[in-house]
Amino acid sequence: MMNSKKIFFYTALVLLSSLGMYAQKRITKESKPNIIVIIADDMGWNDVGYNGSEIKTPTIDNLAKNGVQLNRFYVSPTCSPTRAALLTGRPASRMGILSPISDKSELKLPDSIPTLPQLLKKSGYETALIGKWHLGLQLSSSPKAYGFDYSYGFLHGQIDQYTHLYKNGDQSWYRNGKFIEEKGHTTDLVTQESIKWLSEIRNKKENFYLQVAYSAPHFPLQEEEKWKIPYNKIAKDSSRRDYAAAMAHLDHSIGVLLKSLKQQKLDENTLIIFMSDNGAMEDWDSRKEYGGIHRPNTTLGDNTPLRDWKTSNYEGAVRVPCLLYWKGHLKNYKNSDYISVIDFLPTILGLAGTEKLPQTVEGQNIWNEISENKEIKNRPIYIRGHLQACLIQKPWKLVQNLPSKKGIPDYELFNIEKDPEEKNNLVSQNGPIFVKMKQELDMQISKDPKMNEKIKSE
Repeated sequence: MMNSKKIFFYTALVLLSSLGMYAQKRITKESKPNIIVIIADDMGWNDVGYNGSEIKTPTIDNLAKNGVQLNRFYVSPTCSPTRAALLTGRPASRMGILSPISDKSELKLPDSIPTLPQLLKKSGYETALIGKWHLGLQLSSSPKAYGFDYSYGFLHGQIDQYTHLYKNGDQSWYRNGKFIEEKGHTTDLVTQESIKWLSEIRNKKENFYLQVAYSAPHFPLQEEEKWKIPYNKIAKDSSRRDYAAAMAHLDHSIGVLLKSLKQQKLDENTLIIFMSDNGAMEDWDSRKEYGGIHRPNTTLGDNTPLRDWKTSNYEGAVRVPCLLYWKGHLKNYKNSDYISVIDFLPTILGLAGTEKLPQTVEGQNIWNEISENKEIKNRPIYIRGHLQACLIQKPWKLVQNLPSKKGIPDYELFNIEKDPEEKNNLVSQNGPIFVKMKQELDMQISKDPKMNEKIKSE
């Protein structure tokens, strides 16, 4: 028989072990962060202050100053594909989405593939999407069909900032599966609804995932004079001034949202991800849109020093500003590893405690490397748009023109570490590297469905 001292010691050990297990579970649950993903629309590399822009973006710059800047973050060349990749963790071309879903298109995000909000709900998260959807133009294919508990904003890729109508006059503004009419500028309405959902609508006992997808700085540019005045003498023309005003309005609104987050004491357990959906457009011919009521824009965003504009697969279109901020959890530094938007789904799910990912996911969980400033394993990043496809593997980038065009090489090979502006095609000088990367690119393209749908512009 055990003596009384041994019995006491054994009982105490069991109690302490049980308490320890309870505390561990409690800490684990509490350590799950809330997630807010803020997406700018058509924002260029050089349209944020921390990258050297003349546009003042103090809120975004402050996040960059206190968070992790992803210096080599890659997305798709246009809006819908990037959003599809973000929500599924796989290249959008796998789902037949190569370009913006537009006009009367029936194309939508497939409902057979598990999405980020659906998977987060299994880990006890409440989910909401406020702002731009662009993955289905009908109410039947709005965010609710893909796992979002709450949604509000616009279905299309672009809208008039005040009437909230699509360029052809179609309705787009909705809340939870019903079209609505509201007065106000889109940037303000998206901010207000985000704050309202955080403070009044959501279940405050649950963790949350909130996707705040602004329309700014996408055209049409319709900003109040107060946002334009600071750029009257700085911008090189009135179009660039109006674009800068849209960015200033966006930055201010993000500041309002973050202030509300702090007031609600949510800032210490919320990971903020800020990104653009693709690089900037060079200009906009408005004559055939919105009944011609908006003047054209000769100058929009600035992708300097990167090459080209939205829709291409050159760096100016697919390499965009991105940063992560989580108060007290991330130290400030600039990460120069090659990271894809498809990595966000497995990374977010890892933070939420998800142990097993669906087989459809092709991205990887990079949280440990990001949070500890460790090198991320070099692996190929595949991006396919409707004009080009590319394969990126440090330090190389292979671009294929789809389809080939007279006077333009079928393939271009760049060392983007030494030549970030993609000026020097090195195919002829690096035969073995070209062959190896072409084989990988061909293999990736072979995994995509055959594309028969006619591609249209947004």
